[in-house]
Amino acid sequence: MKLLIKNGRIIDIKSALDAQMDLLIEEDKIIKIAKNLKIEDTTIFDAKNMVIVPGLIDLHTHLRQPGYEYKETICSGSRAAAFGGFTSICCMPNTNPIIDNQNVVEFILSEAKKCGLINIFVIGAISKGSNGKQLAEIGELKKAGVVAISDDGNPVENAEIMRRAMEYASMFGLPVISHCEDKNLSAEGVMNEGYRATVLGLKGIPRIAEIIAVARDIEIASFTKTKLHIAHISCTESVELVRQAKKRGVQVTCECCAHHFTLTEDAVTGYNTNTKINPPLRTKADIAAVKQGLKDGTIDCIVTDHAPHSEEEKDLCFDTAPFGIIGLETSLGLAITELVEKKVLTLKQLVEKMSFNPAKILEIDKGYICEGCTADITVLDPHKNWVVSKDKFVSKSQNSPFINFNLCGKAVLTIVSGKVVFKEDKEP
Repeated sequence: MKLLIKNGRIIDIKSALDAQMDLLIEEDKIIKIAKNLKIEDTTIFDAKNMVIVPGLIDLHTHLRQPGYEYKETICSGSRAAAFGGFTSICCMPNTNPIIDNQNVVEFILSEAKKCGLINIFVIGAISKGSNGKQLAEIGELKKAGVVAISDDGNPVENAEIMRRAMEYASMFGLPVISHCEDKNLSAEGVMNEGYRATVLGLKGIPRIAEIIAVARDIEIASFTKTKLHIAHISCTESVELVRQAKKRGVQVTCECCAHHFTLTEDAVTGYNTNTKINPPLRTKADIAAVKQGLKDGTIDCIVTDHAPHSEEEKDLCFDTAPFGIIGLETSLGLAITELVEKKVLTLKQLVEKMSFNPAKILEIDKGYICEGCTADITVLDPHKNWVVSKDKFVSKSQNSPFINFNLCGKAVLTIVSGKVVFKEDKEP
């Protein structure tokens, strides 16, 4: 099979390519990148006014399988990812059973292969059962194929366990991804602590629950001289802590979610449980800080933190509904709308945050375009206006606060290993 993508603007961070070129794919490889290619017996996709980029990579996805297949499965999550322009995603370990042993890793990789849509990378648990008490068998997890370890959804409250996790993970070349939250402080909170929570009569989560945990883990990484990646950063002070840590040579990277640079705590007004997120939606000042962190390179990646829940689970009172929203299908549109259109990032910088940097942090051979490399490609239309529609979601769940939002920018073609897994107007 040959596919010729013509007339598109190719952006590649690794080679610093940014030009209008044609791109020829044969089987699973990129065969040729040049201007005005004319190839016989090939399928042609006209990418005029569109952008060809390395396949998007999401460092932070909850696929729910095994154990919670009523919310999402590996296949339904893969379809949602392809729809959103992602060719590779990393699944977090808070499944049932927890991804803390070789058997669960092998099951997920086997199911991903059966589904055969996108690349799925597995993140193993830091501790057994993600309970923060005893380290998981990190060497066994590495051997099984995990690309990082995390207890995401739960913080590692014991600093000694976190220290040992960083040291052991470093021995196996695995990044540690930290869910930075002090649950003694966040307790039973359901939204950002402050005036809005008081008005709504909801228990708040103080920002120091995140800030203190970020500071602690940065200091552990500094002491152990190991790599640390901080998940879903959301506070002004947290961003500044990472900025200063980088300046003094600490090996720390971090990510933010689209909802944390788009919505403030005011969105909770009306008690829409699809605005219940952890970490919670913050203030306008925090959004400004996150955007500045993205602009100056403090924040390395944009992730989805795709967290599907059933309608029955979210159709409860705000206090008892679970935290989390879906994001695979809206993340790119939100990023272009809020960051590129508003001149916070260039399109090139966005590609860096959503493809090149995630691959670099995980040390996986993805996130770039060149002749001879695997054809993982996203073609996006940065000017396409579209409305987020609940009935158009391909995820099994629809728990999104962005339903009916008007967005600019969308993936129109997603290619994994040379295979078209999504084309606009066709279900992946």
